[in-house]
Amino acid sequence: MQIELTGHHIEITDSLRDFVNEKMARLERHFDKVNNTHVILTVEGDRHKAEATVHMSGHDVFADCTEADMYVAIDGLMNKLDRQVKKHKEKITNHLHNKNNNNYSLDDAKLQD
Repeated sequence: MQIELTGHHIEITDSLRDFVNEKMARLERHFDKVNNTHVILTVEGDRHKAEATVHMSGHDVFADCTEADMYVAIDGLMNKLDRQVKKHKEKITNHLHNKNNNNYSLDDAKLQD
């Protein structure tokens, strides 16, 4: 997975970059079809905002989180993204599973009667 990290009014340090990479690895454990991710870290006064767009096969997911500390904002962002990615994966799995089970015809109904 390719991660693009951008900072607005903040310098992206190695520790911030490592923290984001470590947290993004959690997304890959849940869904391996993540193409790339764009993370934007912003500081506005005393508010720290982390937002990300995750590009997956067939779907894009966006989330943001604003907190007083940047690391807490990144944690909150990753929790939101993780929830959305799991939901997307369940949706895909259910559609694929139901597609195979919908081969029910009227002839089958007559055989059961």
